[in-house]
Amino acid sequence: MHDRSKVPTMSLTRVVLSSGRGVDLAELRLTPTYGGLLEGYPCRPVNDLRIKALQRTAERMSPTTPVHLVPPPREYPHQYAGAFGPVELLPRVACVGLFSSTVLDPANDPVLHRSGLTVIWFQPTPHVPGSCDTEPALRDVDWATLARDYEL
Repeated sequence: MHDRSKVPTMSLTRVVLSSGRGVDLAELRLTPTYGGLLEGYPCRPVNDLRIKALQRTAERMSPTTPVHLVPPPREYPHQYAGAFGPVELLPRVACVGLFSSTVLDPANDPVLHRSGLTVIWFQPTPHVPGSCDTEPALRDVDWATLARDYEL
């Protein structure tokens, strides 16, 4: 049986952070990390451009919400470098998620305010994070430092 008190009806899912705070995923965009790569190969300059593009997407999703990039794991499967350096692979799926939670500042009315954060992370498969299978780096997001309260 689904416990409606734990997942608001406007949320895709609820993630419990390592701190114990529950955060609700309101919007999620999943894209292939290397979708549209027509020339070249995955390397640090290509990956850095991809991350900058994801940051712009995140800023457009919610212009008033801070954006946080979970540093992605980078793999170097080949020992030979091409013209732009060694092959560097990020996980297959790039994710941009808009999260919300209860207020951070106790002076804000908890009925009229929420806290929010847009998070960019990478994961190996295209799944919605849940209570049991959330990427460890996503669970470790420091909500109290990175998120910001907003009025509903």
